[in-house]
Amino acid sequence: MPNEMARSKKARRPRRGPREPREDPARNELISRSLESAQQCLLQQDYGTAFVHYLLVLNLAPVLKDFARESFRFTLFKWADELDCLGRIQDLFDCYEQALELFPADEVIVNSMGEHLFRMGFRDEAAAHFHKALKLRPDFPEAKENFYRVANWLVERWHFLMLNDHGRNRKYQLAIQRAVQEGCSTVLDIGTGTGILGMCAKKAGAREVYACELSKTMYELACEVVSANGMADSIKILHMKSLEMEIPKDIPTRVSLVVTETVDAGLLGEGIIESLIHAWKHLLLPPPNPEEPQSAPSQTGRVIPGGATVFGMAVECQEIRRHHRLCVSAVGGLDLEAVREIRSPVSCSVDADESAEPYTTERLSRLPGGFTALTEPCRMLDINFNNVQELESLCSRKVMRLRVPVTQEGAVDALAVWFQLHLDQENSISTGPQENTCWEQAIYPVQSLAHCSVKRNDELLVEVSCRDAYLRLCCVAIVRDGQMFHLDSMEEDDYSAVAPLNPEVDLCSALASLQTRHDTVSNMFTLECSEIALLNNVSYHNSFRMAVEKLLTSLRSSREMQASEISSSEPFYMLDVSEGFSVLSLLAARLGQDSGSSLVQAYSSVEKDQHQALLRLLAQSNGVEENALEFWLSHVEDDSAVLQRPASEKLWSAIVLDCIETCGLIRQRLMEKATLARCLLEDGGRIFPERIVIHGLLVESDTLLQESAVQGTDPTLGFNIAPFINQFTVPVHVFLDLSTLECTHLSDPVELFTLDLMNSNANYTSRGIRVRVTAPGKVTAIPFWYQIYLDVDLTVTTFSQDSHWKQAAVVLQRPLLVNTGDWVQLTIQLHKSSISITAVREEAVIADDATAKEEPVAMDHPRGGFC
Repeated sequence: MPNEMARSKKARRPRRGPREPREDPARNELISRSLESAQQCLLQQDYGTAFVHYLLVLNLAPVLKDFARESFRFTLFKWADELDCLGRIQDLFDCYEQALELFPADEVIVNSMGEHLFRMGFRDEAAAHFHKALKLRPDFPEAKENFYRVANWLVERWHFLMLNDHGRNRKYQLAIQRAVQEGCSTVLDIGTGTGILGMCAKKAGAREVYACELSKTMYELACEVVSANGMADSIKILHMKSLEMEIPKDIPTRVSLVVTETVDAGLLGEGIIESLIHAWKHLLLPPPNPEEPQSAPSQTGRVIPGGATVFGMAVECQEIRRHHRLCVSAVGGLDLEAVREIRSPVSCSVDADESAEPYTTERLSRLPGGFTALTEPCRMLDINFNNVQELESLCSRKVMRLRVPVTQEGAVDALAVWFQLHLDQENSISTGPQENTCWEQAIYPVQSLAHCSVKRNDELLVEVSCRDAYLRLCCVAIVRDGQMFHLDSMEEDDYSAVAPLNPEVDLCSALASLQTRHDTVSNMFTLECSEIALLNNVSYHNSFRMAVEKLLTSLRSSREMQASEISSSEPFYMLDVSEGFSVLSLLAARLGQDSGSSLVQAYSSVEKDQHQALLRLLAQSNGVEENALEFWLSHVEDDSAVLQRPASEKLWSAIVLDCIETCGLIRQRLMEKATLARCLLEDGGRIFPERIVIHGLLVESDTLLQESAVQGTDPTLGFNIAPFINQFTVPVHVFLDLSTLECTHLSDPVELFTLDLMNSNANYTSRGIRVRVTAPGKVTAIPFWYQIYLDVDLTVTTFSQDSHWKQAAVVLQRPLLVNTGDWVQLTIQLHKSSISITAVREEAVIADDATAKEEPVAMDHPRGGFC
């Protein structure tokens, strides 16, 4: 009889799996207590300690990650903001690294770290984080908005224009091809960008091609482009400045040809002189020896471009003037006469601040109101890039003085400068205002105390120099009837202080003007160009004055009805949190004093010492009591928490919010700020503005397409570049002047969207509208601007001749073909301060009609008449 206790092999007990870990009461207690402590610290706003507790909990109990994710994010972001304010940058990034170890695929944390990186100037690293966040969640609006914003920094818009400029690309190709065919077999492309010039050299037959690029983003882009065009093994790209390159460490031998386009609108601003001096000394073969004319090109060096000629002319232009000089004597009832001079930070004068830029840039052909040439174009400078001795002497050369004949009566507002780039003996490129090229012109504003009026047959004395690697031009005097008038010492319309054309007298006059500047420097101020344009906007300030007057009248009436509850001497509190310089707080303080009763206690949020000094000077000269205007940031402990009560028991009568960026986009977090501001208002108080209405229209504009993306392979000489650089295309074009934009209107202006800052119940997140097509064409973009309602009746538009705001446009990735009478359905959606638009042509949908619908695109953060 078999043993009943014996088990057959078939009935053997199954093997146990891994043993379950035993419960560790002490460990569980630690997790529980730490989680409770984290939550208590959050309630006490002790974010640093809460963060440490959360780290401990989530490392010990990863199973709690989903449960604690939202609280952990909140704690991280609050603690990071505190570390940022304390300047503990390394600790801030250490916290994010610890957070990403726990949540490596959390798109919100990845995006937030990118935002900190971007604010601190690490644009390449920020772009990588935004891009990663979008890969994790393609529909993540914050990451999309941030990526669009950083894309404008990493790949500037002129790259698209340059690559679309077939004429420019073809001339460079011909010059390179000729040099290679003549024997220049080894080539270095300095500042390669997308790699197009290096690829031209290789295609022309160069034996060895090297390229260098400083920008990490552009370096990686060039590597992708070169690989896609089958040249990865024949073009070596280095991620470095050419100034750091050494032989044989980086390239094996000296090259016979350097190609570069490291030039800006002012020719020298990208450091081409320094780069070429270094190249001639360390990277290039020696130039041809005139005594040995038979030297082989492969044994000598040359540069493309071979040289340049700089041209300039004096222009009169109201648009330039109002951005660089104070043009009005009063705004909104404020007298500005006490200010001797307000100038922009763009100056070549001897007393300019070290941080001043010598020039700005404009496309003269697109300036609103146009310009008038007061002189003929004059040759200012010739440069030979193939002569290293000339390049070295350029910066040490004495200041040249040129006398430029005046051919047209007017006021000199600026010197406009452009150049002709001599690629070789046969090919050249002009950046002049009459040319349709990718370059703008350099603008050297004239910022004299006098209105610089000239007559025919006058001469302008222009100083030309090269200092700090910049080309500097300065209009210093007017010569009339053999007598000289120095611009830096002239008062308005003062031509009586005549100095004969005599070197000794000229020197004495210059010394006297230096003394004059020293005596009056306290009444001279520097503001940003957009701030000066705002200060010159009389209608804007007058409208604001009227809106504040109406509000004060209403509030006084209300207080009179509540006389027993509110003291008649209680001031009205007004806060201006405008970005940059603003006189609105001072305007309100002045109104309070003019009224006689119930003074206005005004607060300005300006930060810069010079801005505060300017407001104090204007307050004193306008009779505003010293204590009626204060600077709000001195009253708050945390600069990031500007919106708070004026005092523990007080509320604001008015809060001024800066709603629109100069570039033409809604400011980030505007609606969040408006929500907080509403909670801080007294009964009857108001946010200025109270409402913003967005207007737009349908247009066809090849210009916007050219400036937004590379259009196929034809402009880029057949090279496959567009798919790679177009990754950095942003769906919104900013800093537009619609009044001069080359476009065709395909509809009338329509109201797109409304933002109500005073009534949250009136807001919506999505709106659909139908737009009737008024002309046949191809809808390529939707330009937009704003009607800003200070109250029900008083409005200001951002699309006027005197506006300091620019306009913007959504550029459609796939244009819509339309005919007169068609209807286009626009769906506008708002997420925080970012707006997206979907455009659909209303008709029977054809399955293969790729132009029938435009995907949603986001409006990123980034005058008179119609285009």
